Amino acid sequence: MTVLLLRLRLRSSDIDSALVSAGFVWDPRLASHVYRADHPLKPKRLIGVHDTLRALGAFEREGARVLAPREATRAELERVHRPDYIEAVRRASADPDDDHSAWGLTEWGDTPPFRGMHEISLLTTGASIAGMEEVLAGRVRVAFNGSGGLHHAMAARASGFCIYNDPAIVCGLLADRGMKVAYVDIDAHHGDGVQAAFYDTDQVLTISLHETGRTLFPGTGFADERGTGAGAGYSVNVALPAGTDDPAYVRAFDEVVPPLLARYAPDVLVTQQGIDSHYLDPLTHLRVSTHAREHMIRAFTTLPHPWVAMGGGGYDLDVVRRTWSMEYLIMLGAPVPSELHDADPQGAPASAREVVDRATDQAVRDALGAAFR
Repeated sequence: MTVLLLRLRLRSSDIDSALVSAGFVWDPRLASHVYRADHPLKPKRLIGVHDTLRALGAFEREGARVLAPREATRAELERVHRPDYIEAVRRASADPDDDHSAWGLTEWGDTPPFRGMHEISLLTTGASIAGMEEVLAGRVRVAFNGSGGLHHAMAARASGFCIYNDPAIVCGLLADRGMKVAYVDIDAHHGDGVQAAFYDTDQVLTISLHETGRTLFPGTGFADERGTGAGAGYSVNVALPAGTDDPAYVRAFDEVVPPLLARYAPDVLVTQQGIDSHYLDPLTHLRVSTHAREHMIRAFTTLPHPWVAMGGGGYDLDVVRRTWSMEYLIMLGAPVPSELHDADPQGAPASAREVVDRATDQAVRDALGAAFR
């Protein structure tokens, strides 16, 4: 199908009738695996999101659709990953006790090999692709896959809890259809794997708001990482200081994301919505609350673009449960119960206010100064 026909389909009455239709990709298998007993990424966190939404009657609301995942194909994986890496993951999945460190898979590292990892990663990746397919078909306005958003995986290396890079694969598959894709990453960590996949093209705009690499893994994501060749200016990084709270984060988001999306005019929006930026998260140093998150997700809902949404980081299980439940309700156009919000957000202390604001404003200026014109 040509890109013109795809654009006509995306702008058709099917999309108009699905303005508050929201897909939630779910299968209990997506939450069943364990990286390692002490590993901070616990897929079971997704059960809390699903069960909270079910208890609230979200899936019974008009426009709600529970979507089944499917396994990603080998060709879809190879849109981003090298064949030898995929084979290495298959071997590690069958024999996790062997040495797979050359591929970023180490027993006591961030991304340990475990039995069945290839198969569950196929399903996690395919869940994001299934959501993409429903959005492209116009059957939902937005689709959310909480198990996805694994944005650190590189072409030939696992990294940062991520095995296959489902957001990069989705962006690549959309670009292969001739579509302009805007990828916005609001995880606390820099979306380095997605940036790397599209560093030399203007067909995918990547915008990442994250804690500065000076204080957080993966140590990248500075404003001067702006792309090369045709991609110069299309990798946009807002490197925020440790301690960034709601007022500073919302200001950075509002000054960077909506203006650049309006300038770029994408055909499709892809978002990575890691909630490890939350002030209770044990692995990061930002101070974002559910109130700032509501602001950002509502901003996404006002955009005219078909939307593929994914999860990402988030290591406090109750924060994940409440925040992603709230965000799906917003996607659906449903009310948000007050119990999903933080009762007492913890912003930057008064003594740090000026430092946080000054550093945030500089990060915004640097990002916009490096962005495409």
